[in-house]
Amino acid sequence: MSKRITLSLTALAFALAAGPALAGPMCNDATPGIQLSFGVSVGEKFSESDRNEFDLQRLRAKGVDATSVERWGSCIRAYVRKPEGGIEMQFFDPNSYRRVE
Repeated sequence: MSKRITLSLTALAFALAAGPALAGPMCNDATPGIQLSFGVSVGEKFSESDRNEFDLQRLRAKGVDATSVERWGSCIRAYVRKPEGGIEMQFFDPNSYRRVE
């Protein structure tokens, strides 16, 4: 095999191995049971800022001292005050509001 093909295969293997680590936390993967959606809604759709405010209030109700939140992929990304000071980025499942790693 030429050096170029060997190098390309090595780079591909590294990228595939590192892919899950680079992708970030996974949310919504551990929901048991069946989920159905019928496309029925009542009222107006939430704007992005409304949804962020709702998520912020839900996290605070669960005792998370979040300063701001946003949807990030399939997760909620929150900036949370640490008890010893400073702010830390944490991820939460948008269905259960449980922290994910």
